[in-house]
Amino acid sequence: MSGASPVPPILIGAAGSTKVFLNPAMANRHGLIAGATGTGKTVTLQVLAEQFSRAGVPVVLADVKGDLSGLAAAGKPHAKVDERVERIGIEDYRQEASPVVFWDLYGEQGHPLRSTISEFGPLLLAGFLDLNEVQTGTLYTLFRIADDAGLLLVDLKDLQAMLNWMKDEGAEAAAAHGGVSKASISAIQRRLLMLEEQGGDRFFGEPALALADLMHSDFSGRGVISILDATRLIREPRLYALFLLWLISELFEELPEVGDADKPRLVFFFDEAHLLFDMAPKPLLEKVEQVVRLIRSKGVGIYFVTQSPSDVPDAVLGQLGNRIQHALRAFTPKDQKAVKVAAQTFRANPVFDTEVAITALAVGEGLVSVLDARGSPTPVEQVLVAPPSSRIGPLDAAERSAVLQRSPLKGRYDTSFDRESAFEMLAAKAQRRAAEAEAGEPRSGRTLEAAPAPSPARRPAPAPAPARPKAVPRNNRQSASEAFVKSTLRSVGSSLGRQIARGLLGSLLGK
Repeated sequence: MSGASPVPPILIGAAGSTKVFLNPAMANRHGLIAGATGTGKTVTLQVLAEQFSRAGVPVVLADVKGDLSGLAAAGKPHAKVDERVERIGIEDYRQEASPVVFWDLYGEQGHPLRSTISEFGPLLLAGFLDLNEVQTGTLYTLFRIADDAGLLLVDLKDLQAMLNWMKDEGAEAAAAHGGVSKASISAIQRRLLMLEEQGGDRFFGEPALALADLMHSDFSGRGVISILDATRLIREPRLYALFLLWLISELFEELPEVGDADKPRLVFFFDEAHLLFDMAPKPLLEKVEQVVRLIRSKGVGIYFVTQSPSDVPDAVLGQLGNRIQHALRAFTPKDQKAVKVAAQTFRANPVFDTEVAITALAVGEGLVSVLDARGSPTPVEQVLVAPPSSRIGPLDAAERSAVLQRSPLKGRYDTSFDRESAFEMLAAKAQRRAAEAEAGEPRSGRTLEAAPAPSPARRPAPAPAPARPKAVPRNNRQSASEAFVKSTLRSVGSSLGRQIARGLLGSLLGK
């Protein structure tokens, strides 16, 4: 764009006297941060998040250990930091906080994160519940019947109500879709109880997350860093992995295509990435590669953070163009194999042996290869990683509370609401039948009547999408009624519309 300020390159560190940068125009080609525990992966993630934010790029990351909350506070003077700044030659280094918004699936350490059952869709839900093929088919049948009847599936009680109806009365409706067994329904219900025990019931509800709230800038033009507190969520690795996979798929589904840009629209850091590939069921794993490959056309960069490149399937690893490898230890044959695999993922540098260098790296050093302006990987360099400007270490409770109090999203998601959906509609149907039976009237049929679609004259017109994400003023609060309207627009509509809204992964499977 003519007259626009150039996007500053993302400083990673220095190889000797040469600074090493990540080209923002290539940042949506995804990346990998790998290394053994304690070698500096978290600090490297922190440095990159700061740099992207400074370049005006919003960032979403999962904070597994709680350390990344320090992004919200300025760093403190330290002799080692001063030494590193001097060695790298950073002339404009300053200690400062980054704009941060905290999120928490459980609503304890940040704004609550919610989605509806309908938006989540049957495929990811089957992954959540670890269902087999027959049970997954039952879930698809349930969603189709709910679509045909115009029943909204918002939370787990809606899903339970539909399952109970299918078990008791829905055989005729299910028969049109191949039929379902009561054993499969009971198995799904048992899995739902397990999901509730893990806290999954808190995730499903309203107001549902608006992706635009992950993609805004502050008043100075810096990209806001959305930190998902995963210190508790990580104890349920399947829930953690599939939640982040849902978020990625939602980004792909909702964001429009963009051409070549000078920087990403959003950067997403997936910490403990091995959990996705260890815990996700096979149908999802087969589609992760497609999501990673296709989402970059939406201007989104995904960076996986894990211990070894061998944690990531080859099909996905081949899509990660920007790589930072911290030290690996080779104490066992398995470790030695992992080191060899890591070395082979880099473009060789004739100056040193990559395989030997991986085991000799000090804390805070890394082997780095990034994509150049033509999209080709650069030869690997041994780099001293730059220090972060924000605090290394977590905020205390009072500091976190202060950040939440001044959040631009304060009050938008903190109070949940429960509107009429499948649970209430099926309960009303049961009451009508009970009243008919008491009055001796003929019993109603066992099929679900289609709910009337909203009147076109009353349906709110969707607001035009902004050309680019903008800062959310602090006085721009979303009332409960506004949240209700937005959730309604996402959930209510024609049967076809709701079926399309089942998510990218379901459509990729051709369901």
